[in-house]
This record gives sequence, C-alpha cells and structure tokens, in this order.
Amino acid sequence: MRNLELSPSDGNGYSTKRDGSLPQDADFNNVLSLGYELETSILARFPRSQYWKLCYLNKRFLALARSGEIYKIRRELGFKEPSVLMLASGESHWFGMEWPFKSSKKLPPIQSDYCFEFGGKESFCAGSQLLVSGKEIDGAVIWRFDSTRHEWLKGPSMINSRCLFASASNGALAFVAGGLDAKTYSLQVLDAAEKYNSESKCWEPLPRMNRKRKFCSGCFMDNKFYVLGGQDEHGKDLLCGEFFDGKSWTLIPDMWKDIPLFVSQSPPLLAVVNNELYTLDASSNELEVYVKGSNSWKTLGVVPVRADAQGGWGVAFKSLGDELLVIGAPSVSNNRRALSMYTCCPDPDDEKLRWRQIGCGSIQLNHFIRNCAVMGT
Repeated sequence: MRNLELSPSDGNGYSTKRDGSLPQDADFNNVLSLGYELETSILARFPRSQYWKLCYLNKRFLALARSGEIYKIRRELGFKEPSVLMLASGESHWFGMEWPFKSSKKLPPIQSDYCFEFGGKESFCAGSQLLVSGKEIDGAVIWRFDSTRHEWLKGPSMINSRCLFASASNGALAFVAGGLDAKTYSLQVLDAAEKYNSESKCWEPLPRMNRKRKFCSGCFMDNKFYVLGGQDEHGKDLLCGEFFDGKSWTLIPDMWKDIPLFVSQSPPLLAVVNNELYTLDASSNELEVYVKGSNSWKTLGVVPVRADAQGGWGVAFKSLGDELLVIGAPSVSNNRRALSMYTCCPDPDDEKLRWRQIGCGSIQLNHFIRNCAVMGT
C-alpha cells in the first residue's frame, strides 16, 4: 500500500496531500472537535433513557449528569421527556415507560429487605431521581433511583421520617409535609415540612404548617406548594387546604368542602395541568376542577377507569406535562385485572373530555397500582 505524505495543514484545519488535494477519511490525522456549548447542547437533546449509557462513554457527560447541569440545560431549552414510573400489585420490580410510551422497561431490583418490599411506600420525583420512602427492619428509609446511573441508591433520609404524607415535585426540587411519624410507633401526626434538592442531595426544613395532617396530598401550583385534605391528630377530616409560598403557610378554609368524604378512602387524587388543579372523585369517578376565584369545584365529566372500586386506592392520577394521566382498571372490560392508561388535555371551560388510551408497551401488570410517579425532566 502506497504511503501518502501529509503536510501540516492547508490553513483551514485540514491536512493536505503533496498534490494539494484533500485526503480521504482514512487519511485524516486531525479530528475536529465541537465547541463546548454546542457539544453540550447536542448531548442535552439525547433521549433521557439513553443517558446512563452515555455516562459510560463520555467522562464529561458523566460529570454533567452527576452535577445536574445537563438537566438545567434541558429546562432552559424547554426540552422535556416525561417518564411514568410505577409499581403494580404483586410485583417486586418497578416499571418505567418513557415518552412517547411505545416501550417499557423493568428497573433494577431494590436491594432492600422483605419489610420494605411488602410494606406501604410513598413515591415522588425530583429532577432525574425517583425517591421511594418506606420502612426496613431497622427503621424508616428512602431508596433513590438515579436514572442517569440506572441504579438504586440508599438515602438521604428525611429530617423527619414519615409515612402517609403529602408530596409534590417542582423541577429539581421535591416538597413533603405532614404524615405520621415513622421513627416511632406512637402514630404522631406531623405538621412538619421539608424540601429535597436533587442536585445537592440534601433535605432542608421548612416552616411548620398551620394544621397537623395525615392521609393528605400535595401539588405544586402557581409557584406554591399546596397541601389538601387528610385528617388531623384527632382523626377528624380536614376540609381546609394550605399553601407554602416560599416564606410562610397560608390557610384556605373549606377548600375541600365540595368533595364527598367517605370511610377508608385514599388520600385526595390530585394533579395540576397548566396551573389548574384537578381531582378525581373516587366516589363517582368524576373529574373535578378547582375554581380559584370562588374556592369551589366544578364537575367536568367521568374518567375511563374505576376509581370507585376500592375508594381511590390502586389508581394513579398524575399530571403529564399539559395532559392528565390516569392508570387503573378500565370502566368497561372483560378482564378485571387489565391495566389501562389514558391521557386527556383538560379545559376548565369545556365539559367534554376527550380521553385517549395509550399503549402499555410490553407491560402486562395488575391494574392495582401501589405507587406511581412522573419524572418530567
């Protein structure tokens, strides 16, 4: 094979042959590199489901992912790929479905004990992390699934370990409030609240709520953390709600007065789309929207799943970008154990709901959803 001598450069960054022509690809001995900002912008546009692979291939991407910088860039670009993470009854593995929900995957097993696996759990997301709170033999614990590393890690624990609490996500942050004290068996109802930062992996205490609450639910709306419903330390149903604006808590009397309450019902099923608050009434399977100006609720129509079958338990009702997501047993089906997923773009001024059934990929799970969270980065 004839060896070609290359001159240093043609002035444009390319090596040239002695005859002045450009070499073929095999003849290049200088590789052009992209600018830092352009390269980072390109990496940010990769499907988030592939990030864990990129971490093995590119050290700089690994640093961007671990620091959370890549997710900041995605937020600045307005680039979102929501993922639905859920744990169904009878399963020990979590399953994940990523936009556009044409496929599903089984997450790695959590290396915990049987007490955590079969006990009650709460779940919520912050940034690229799924946090699952529960109890092991040695006490309260949080397991954290890092989607960039595709693995489960233990901790960090909350300042006040709790169960049956309210939670809400906002970008890289997650908020929790109320619940029962999980450190002891005194069943003490809490008014304590705290905030988790997925970038620093630290919990920060927040001011205490106006009411102690258990079996409550949370949401993030109008840049405020809302906590609704639940019961106080005397077991009395609470009709008031309250919100945290970053400085203090404000009580909203009778915010829950229009929603029927019954024995053994689940905590309120809440979701926020375009800064509008929705709830799924588990007694009637109807979708309600909160009318902020009159502190009341308006009925929009029936959802296509059976939330009333077990008082709201086992149904997932979440916000998915500008859509509502509901997962559970379908209203009409020959298979009572069938898992169905529906989305809808709700309009508070339009009482006609247009639900769209989405495929479950290869998932064949029990319709009773024990835990569900949406990762929106």
